[in-house]
Amino acid sequence: MNAPAPLRAEPRPTPETAPFWDHAAQGELWLPRCRDTGRFFFPPRAFSPFTGGPIDWEQASGRATLASFLVVHQPAPGFAEEVPYVVALARLEEGPHLMTNLPGAPADPQVLRAAIGAPLELTFEQRGDHALPQFRLVDAGAAA
Repeated sequence: MNAPAPLRAEPRPTPETAPFWDHAAQGELWLPRCRDTGRFFFPPRAFSPFTGGPIDWEQASGRATLASFLVVHQPAPGFAEEVPYVVALARLEEGPHLMTNLPGAPADPQVLRAAIGAPLELTFEQRGDHALPQFRLVDAGAAA
């Protein structure tokens, strides 16, 4: 008998992303920062994408705005996610963009298009052994 398909994909940390996931487990969003330029970046790497130099990790504010979105109508192969759902691009106050789901947001492109630039609030969703940073529209009622 086949095992049921998992509902949602789970993160797979690597040595470069381990600090990100370790802090997320504590309900905190941390980002790598180039020591030479002071610029934050994402996704995490072992060295700066700007200079090739060393990096440090710093806690991010968790403030972001909605930069873009797409509405998914078919689950990924091998998963049994409920569709439709929203995948969004959050523009973090620190500069980088972070791909996220947008829980609680309507899967309506017209409504979401009108919400581009709207503030987002950081939240976390437990997926397996990991806490996944997510963002919600600050005024989700206004977007519905």
